[in-house]
Amino acid sequence: MSNTKAGATGAAEHKDEEQLALARQLNHVPWCEQYERMVSGMLYDSLVPELASARFRARAWCHRYNSYFPRPEESTEVNDFDSLAKLRMNWLRELLGGAKGDEIFIEPPFYVDYGCNIRLGERFYANFNLCILDCGLVTIGDRVMFGPNVSIYAATHETGVQSRRDNIEYAKPVVIGDDCWIGGNVVILPGITIGKGCTIAAGAVVSRNIPDWSVAMGQPAKVVKTVKPVE
Repeated sequence: MSNTKAGATGAAEHKDEEQLALARQLNHVPWCEQYERMVSGMLYDSLVPELASARFRARAWCHRYNSYFPRPEESTEVNDFDSLAKLRMNWLRELLGGAKGDEIFIEPPFYVDYGCNIRLGERFYANFNLCILDCGLVTIGDRVMFGPNVSIYAATHETGVQSRRDNIEYAKPVVIGDDCWIGGNVVILPGITIGKGCTIAAGAVVSRNIPDWSVAMGQPAKVVKTVKPVE
């Protein structure tokens, strides 16, 4: 958890050295002053050229990932499920900040803001229509499964109007621990940590941290029971 002091609006007032250290371990990062402010949870300008170019590249990547599928009659190297999964894994490495292992599979369509701020653990699976607004760092552990239509919102705005008129925004990191199952149509809000071994029921809106080995449901999501921890 970050120790960076937050102002009255919820945005941080100073750079977060913990988040910056994590960002330095990622790939494809558009490093600049506004990027540092963004991942630190400070108010920042998303329209600077470095960030705008990074979002453009991410959208181009999403278009390719979401629209490509080999024709059955074509004689190519991609002619079955396994070869398609391998191709998509290679493409994911071109976009994501980190991808552990070779057993990551994300069903298209898949949408991101940057991609570089996402780090996935081993054996990650996401069903159709995953959306991650990764303006803050999004870290997902090993053996995590997502149902369809999961949305992770690390991006946010002030409730005061003036900063939105000025195109200023901020972000907060999202962390999901190992061995979690996130059900379909779950929304995870900025700044949330979901502990290891958790199940989040379909349709939940996660607006507060969820402790390890919990089952949570509802809007807002509340813990309804715990499960037996495993090593």
